[in-house]
Amino acid sequence: MPVTRISPEEALDLMEREGYVYVDVRSIQEFDAGHPRGACNVPLLELGPGGPTPNPDFLAVMEQAFGKEAKILVGCQSGGRSLQAASLLERAGFVNLREQRAGFQGAPGPQGRMEPGWKPKGLPTETEAPPERTYAVLKGRS
Repeated sequence: MPVTRISPEEALDLMEREGYVYVDVRSIQEFDAGHPRGACNVPLLELGPGGPTPNPDFLAVMEQAFGKEAKILVGCQSGGRSLQAASLLERAGFVNLREQRAGFQGAPGPQGRMEPGWKPKGLPTETEAPPERTYAVLKGRS
């Protein structure tokens, strides 16, 4: 069954009304530059000298930090990595998943027009995150 894709506004509503946790799967550097308010960071890819490579700890960190029953929203920069991450999580047995299409900045829509993401829609953002929402701490739990 495909992962349910939702708008940035629907993601915010699920966070506020139903207790979903927003997991930003962008790199630590991207997350630190700005992210949805309240988001946690678990990168799908790691940035290295040779470019991005799969994060070998992604699934283990997600399972340990949240559990397969957790209500999770997955987002990234424009929707590509988050869709990939959500599909991976679904195959691993996570059951309460939503993927926020258009990501943090936006993505081309079906007609070629840009679909605004979280930030261009004016939804709440932050650049600081409490330690418990950072990848370093979340990874330390696994």
